[in-house]
Amino acid sequence: MSAVREVAMTAEPIDWMHPPSQGWTYEQAQNFDLPFEWELVDGVIAVRGQTNFWHDLVRSGLERALHSACVVPYAVLPERCVLVDEANTTKPDVVVFDKTGIDPFALDCQPVESVVLTVEVVSNGSRVADRFRKPGQYAEKKIPYYWRVERGLDNLPIVHEFHRDDEKGVYLPVAQHEGVLRTSVPYPVEIDLAQVVEL
Repeated sequence: MSAVREVAMTAEPIDWMHPPSQGWTYEQAQNFDLPFEWELVDGVIAVRGQTNFWHDLVRSGLERALHSACVVPYAVLPERCVLVDEANTTKPDVVVFDKTGIDPFALDCQPVESVVLTVEVVSNGSRVADRFRKPGQYAEKKIPYYWRVERGLDNLPIVHEFHRDDEKGVYLPVAQHEGVLRTSVPYPVEIDLAQVVEL
């Protein structure tokens, strides 16, 4: 048997579904040509599920409202990759960040220290992540504000607003917004939640 044939038979193709014992890093995961949206969870590539129409309406409506109220030095983007650490990335539905010193032509993933608000719209496939894993990660990385958006019985969004307690290092609930969302942080914004789901 030729040496070339022997190498070909023993070489193992790299399989993204089977990470090494220490897990993939974000840099390694970027090298895979994956045909789907993904996040990195403790070094494991996790497929981002399909969202429904209601979810996308709410995400887009909140992003537009936050963008229209935005003040310097902040900026707003939907589904922006956030580099929590080298083994964890998330794509919040909406991100508000401080754009000071950000080079938009050099970034693949948003540095977590620039993020001031993450918004997650809960869907069928994201309940555990949006209610527990992601807010835990965001709080650990000192992101000041978190909104979790749930679907009410009337199909209107309910926004649960959380602020990070610096002493405890966790998010504490400060408001549950129904009908109209009014808050002063990270900057003043008022959102008619019924209009968010109107076509």
